[in-house]
This record gives sequence, structure tokens and C-alpha cells, in this order.
Amino acid sequence: MTYRGEVLTGATAVGIRVGEGVVLAAEKRVTYGGYVVSRVGKKVFLIKDRFGLACAGLFADVQTISRLMSVEIHWYELETSRPMSVKTAAKLLSTILYQYKYMPFLSEIIFGGVDLEGPHIFVMDPLGSLIEDDYAAVGTGAPIAIGVIESEYSKDMSLETAEKLAVKSIKAAISRDAVSGDGVDVVVIGRDRSYEKFYQVIS
Repeated sequence: MTYRGEVLTGATAVGIRVGEGVVLAAEKRVTYGGYVVSRVGKKVFLIKDRFGLACAGLFADVQTISRLMSVEIHWYELETSRPMSVKTAAKLLSTILYQYKYMPFLSEIIFGGVDLEGPHIFVMDPLGSLIEDDYAAVGTGAPIAIGVIESEYSKDMSLETAEKLAVKSIKAAISRDAVSGDGVDVVVIGRDRSYEKFYQVIS
């Protein structure tokens, strides 16, 4: 749960890393102070077909972070004429978040992608703490989602199976978390291709 004054916002986002790539997913409901503001909020973002963000927290901050990273990665690659690695991009985001530590972005972030070293996902808090892991969940529905992932996850599973597991975990959170809901957005980043997809949740 994220707080700004007396305002509460929530969400559920997950990330899974397997040998073939990474899957990032989040539900679409946008809440503010206990009210549903929108049912079509986008909290998962694909950047340059190689990186992705899945976020939970204040919606304006989530959008700002995605725009900042898109610009910074594009600028770096223009200046250096070489692709940015996932770890470098994650460290860049971590530094940006820490620079705003006195007035932080109120969000939890899962950042992932695929580079020459392989797939990676990193988890970050609002101050930029950086942890690499095989899978993660953030937001108000995270305790439910992570339980589903932990029970079925395997490093050897296919990217398609990981996508289904990510969606299953978000759907489980939606069924029990009042501030999560209204469908699941997914970003899948593989070694050879990446794509975005939407799953309808029938309540």
C-alpha cells in the first residue's frame, strides 16, 4: 500500500525470469483514496523492445518513471552507439530514484530485460534499492501473487508457461485485493522477439 498524505493507492505487478526471457505483468485498476478512478490504467511498459517496467504505486509517478527511462536509455544509446545492458539500465533507474529521495516517486518497480548476458529482472523500492532475482511481486496484492508464483516456478519453464504463470498470479491477487482488478497487461521480452498483450479478467 502506498501513502501520499491521507491518499492510498494500490496495485499488483509481477516479474518472472526464465532461460528464454522475462515476463512482466500488472493489473489495470487505478485507485485513489479508496475510489476507483480508472479501469484502463497501464502499469507495464515496453522500452525499445529489450527492456520493461512493471510498477505499483501512484499512477502519475509510474507514468513519469516510464517516460524518464525511455528518454535516458535512448539518449545513452545515441551517445555511445552501443546498446545499454539491463544491469546498466537498472542501475541508472536506481540512481534516478535515489536522487529524488527527499520527495520520492511513490512506486515499487520491477525492471527487466534481455541483453547479451541473458535475461534479468531487478526489484526496486521508491529510494532505488536494487535487488536482482528470478521472480518478484510488488504492490498491495504482492503477498497473494508471490505465493502463486513460488508454488509453480521453475527456471527451466518456457517463456509461454512463465507468461501463463504471471497472469495466473495477478488474477489470484485481483480476486482478493479490492484495489487490483480490471484485466492484466503483460510484456514478454525474449531473445528474439518481444510483445505486449492484454488478458481480460471475468469477475
